[in-house]
Amino acid sequence: MAELKYAFFTGCAAKGVAPELYNSTKLVAEKLGMELIELEAATCCGAGAVQEKDEFLSLTINARNLALAEELGLDMLTICNTCTLMLRETKFKLDNDPELKEAVNEVLREAGLEYKGTSEITHFLWEIIDGVGLDKIKEMVIRPLKDFRIAPFYGCHIIRPPYLIGYEDPDNPKSLEMVIEAVGGNPVNHTARLSCCGFHSFWSAEDKVTLRLTAKDGLAAKEEQADFMVTPCPLCHTQLDAMQEEAEERMGVHIGMPILHLPQMIGLAIGLKPKELGLDKHIVSTEEIIRKVA
Repeated sequence: MAELKYAFFTGCAAKGVAPELYNSTKLVAEKLGMELIELEAATCCGAGAVQEKDEFLSLTINARNLALAEELGLDMLTICNTCTLMLRETKFKLDNDPELKEAVNEVLREAGLEYKGTSEITHFLWEIIDGVGLDKIKEMVIRPLKDFRIAPFYGCHIIRPPYLIGYEDPDNPKSLEMVIEAVGGNPVNHTARLSCCGFHSFWSAEDKVTLRLTAKDGLAAKEEQADFMVTPCPLCHTQLDAMQEEAEERMGVHIGMPILHLPQMIGLAIGLKPKELGLDKHIVSTEEIIRKVA
């Protein structure tokens, strides 16, 4: 098996907003033999907001992040869908436009950095499948999640646009279901699995769009009798977990759907304790999950 060593781009949400997701990622990665070299000097990817205001600034910011990974001679691993998209978009644009690349590097040289295009950007979900391997995951499972119906929630940025992402069929992805099955769980045919969580429209359309999307996603999983939803994205996790109560209030419904980040689900199956994984830190109660795995 190839060396599983990566330049780790944590992103903002998993470290600042929901640190239990960062902590669980580190714990699970260590158990799986993944070495994560954290890019402590990295900055926010912009999450689409910077990109709308100043595209050149966003390209420079992310070229700098990538240059930090290149200095280590490692590919970059993210745990956030939006980070993945923003970084891959930067790489695509700079690798296909020498003049733009030179303009960005002119700025980076002031910090003693240069973007070369030698590091790839990958996601934790993809490396579980292609790096660690599902067979190894199955071998490591000591607590099969056979008692759980699990609704996969991909979110937007890990499947689209295909010319930037291109990992799997954007209209019918299977990666999350494959991981759910590897840990012994029962994937639900979740009708909202490719929907938007609403996070990126929160400040502009909180009432009209965001909370409706959040409620719709959770209600679909509830109607499908899922025990919890799992997402590979901290932003989706934050929106669906932290904003679920407000979505319930605004829409006049009760959802009560627990939301797990992908490493937390894997961690449960390979024997880590729910408290180690931060399940007690969630907004929507995970008590029923904890009870079942106890």
